[in-house]
Amino acid sequence: MFQSLSEKLDRAFKILKGQGRITEINVAETLKEVRKALLDADVSYRIAKDVTDSIKEKALGQNVLTAVSPGQLMIKIVHDELAELMGAEHAELNLKANPSIILMAGLQGSGKTTHSAKLAYFLKHKRAKKVLLVAGDVYRPAAIEQLRVLGEQIQVDVFSEEDNKRPVDIAKKGLNFAKQNGHNVVIIDTAGRLSIDQEMMDEIGNIKDAVRPNEILFVVDSMTGQDAVNTAKAFNDKLNFDGVILTKLDGDTRGGAALTIRSVVQKPIKFVGVGEKVEALDIFYPVRMADRILGMGDIVSFVERAQEQYDEEEARKIQKKFATKQFNFNDFVAQIQQIKKMGNMKDLMGMIPGMGKAVKDIDIDDDAFKSIEAIIGSMTKQEREDPSILNGSRRKRIALGSGTSIQEVNKLIKQFEETCKVMKMVSGGGGKQLMNNLSKLK
Repeated sequence: MFQSLSEKLDRAFKILKGQGRITEINVAETLKEVRKALLDADVSYRIAKDVTDSIKEKALGQNVLTAVSPGQLMIKIVHDELAELMGAEHAELNLKANPSIILMAGLQGSGKTTHSAKLAYFLKHKRAKKVLLVAGDVYRPAAIEQLRVLGEQIQVDVFSEEDNKRPVDIAKKGLNFAKQNGHNVVIIDTAGRLSIDQEMMDEIGNIKDAVRPNEILFVVDSMTGQDAVNTAKAFNDKLNFDGVILTKLDGDTRGGAALTIRSVVQKPIKFVGVGEKVEALDIFYPVRMADRILGMGDIVSFVERAQEQYDEEEARKIQKKFATKQFNFNDFVAQIQQIKKMGNMKDLMGMIPGMGKAVKDIDIDDDAFKSIEAIIGSMTKQEREDPSILNGSRRKRIALGSGTSIQEVNKLIKQFEETCKVMKMVSGGGGKQLMNNLSKLK
């Protein structure tokens, strides 16, 4: 995400490289490139000019410390300006009521139904809520069935009435169902249209009046750029929504919608869709997003994703296995599965400071572990449990069975052995002090 914008901003900052101080001349040259980068990212001219004018005002007259170069100072100023443009602080959902009602709005094809389910999954697993999905899209063919399938997939209840074509009535009945069955969050999926029209606006306005939602979330495709911003304004004028869910941000190399929706409608982006999987919904943090745009990574989000998959009891068992030389290929595969649950591999690597530029031109397949899993899957139960018996003939058979080469099998076994050696040191007496020191950093 934001790859094109990141590259253009990086080129803009190179103008200041080697400069001893910030001057009106070199700032003007840099900001000309920054403004061009923002315009290419589909940011409106007015906003791009306002941002660069603000950066210029803050940059000129700044005393550059000996330890900080003009380029570094400019990056810091641009970073803060981008974070401010996107809202500065992240905005939480209003879930104080019981049940809390969330109304989903947006155009057809924006991903409302899918993101209703993603939000339900998020609230169930990360906020410990009992969620009810209400199928209020009575016009799009198979919309109700789609929500039912998604609800079943994430094990969340879905309220629907197949023969009822009155969305307001369905929303009211769904709310009563939630009250009777102990649901503390109700997410109402609504119909979209191919374009903004008065009938659609009136209908969702009537649903809003009938159920009085605690949150109205506008769902919009980030890849539509300024069209997304214009649509957001039209919906906000009618509904006065509370926040935005920006979908398909993982595929948006420009980022114009993410950068400007907040300043146009004065409503925060609350979530971003970053993949097709039902768990691929992230809270939007403006400061962290500015970090990523400027190639600083997002180590906080990386750690949070790791912690979501981290099982403390399981970690203790693994540590004990390393210390007693009992760690085997079954455990190795289990660790790979934990890593895969964290999300897209290229996206994860981009969160590590300094790695974004290194991997931008590398095609990292989501099936990066496929050959490893194939090799381990071709081992017998005894071989997985006792890797020490993997002699030459066994390795040849494993390579044949997994569709890989003997060299790949040997490389994996060597990596496994090296991992075991290192982890044994960390798990043993020599690493106890290190582990104690690390634990104090939490």
